[in-house]
Amino acid sequence: MSNELEIPKEGKYIYGIIRYSGPIEYGPIGMGKRADLVYGVEYKGITAIVSDSPIIIYEARRKNMLTHEKVLEEVMKKFTVLPVRFSTISEHNDDGAILKIIEKDYKKFDDMLTKLEGRKELGLKILAQDAAIYERILEKYDNIRTMRDKLINLPVDKTHYQRMKIGEMVAEALKTETENYKNSIIDALNPLAEEVKINDNYGEMMILNAAFLIKNTTEPEFDQAVNDLDEKYGHLMTFKYVGTLPPYNFVNLVINTKEI
Repeated sequence: MSNELEIPKEGKYIYGIIRYSGPIEYGPIGMGKRADLVYGVEYKGITAIVSDSPIIIYEARRKNMLTHEKVLEEVMKKFTVLPVRFSTISEHNDDGAILKIIEKDYKKFDDMLTKLEGRKELGLKILAQDAAIYERILEKYDNIRTMRDKLINLPVDKTHYQRMKIGEMVAEALKTETENYKNSIIDALNPLAEEVKINDNYGEMMILNAAFLIKNTTEPEFDQAVNDLDEKYGHLMTFKYVGTLPPYNFVNLVINTKEI
């Protein structure tokens, strides 16, 4: 039995799908350490963006995810792109297999590209500022403020239960306030978006974690709406506004490479 490590077979890593006819290349920016050439394989005006790759499962580490996304960002400078799920690899080391994938799912790709044409994904994360939002709660909720004021000069060891009670009341008020702010912000932005995807929050101080699919022509108006909200609520929360992003939240493109 040989002790040598088995060398993985070669395949084609698929990054995304665009509408384009003719040859296209993006240079040696492919997945992994080899910096393989990223290029297009075209069938009837629809092109898959690919590179050579060993047939392995790429771990979802930051470096690998960033490489995948960097390729998509390069493509998005000129094209609407359907992002393909991370670590999708055709197990054939030839463009013919990629052509078969496009041919097989041609109508699906065509319909999805039409849906996304002239549109982009923008991301918005909003976090409450601890001290500011706490002061806002004390201003608004008389019962919490009154109880806090009664305890402020009393010994901690003798008011443990009451202080725990205040903590529970603040947590409940925070939940109510963040939900109200979230709804108010969504109501302001929703009319400017084609679709909105509300993602799960992480941490109790997160007010909103959302993605918006908007028309390119609407972007200046959407930007202004976000700026207006930042001016209105900026003393209470921090806005993190990101774009343009691959439309992962609105496209779930899984390609079954095993069937080819």
